[in-house]
Amino acid sequence: MKKFQELKDLVTTIEKDAAAFYEKGNKAAGTRLRNGLQQIKGAATDIRKEVTSLKNKAK
Repeated sequence: MKKFQELKDLVTTIEKDAAAFYEKGNKAAGTRLRNGLQQIKGAATDIRKEVTSLKNKAK
């Protein structure tokens, strides 16, 4: 559950950059947003692997 909370925190962290990019056209915020989304992708992949591992142990 810790990794899921970290994922939620990452989403919250990039929310400000998303607003700055989409609403104000701030290109630097777009770069930070893309970087944050890449981190989210990695975190989501880690969670998927963990869930699969725990699910398979239950068999």
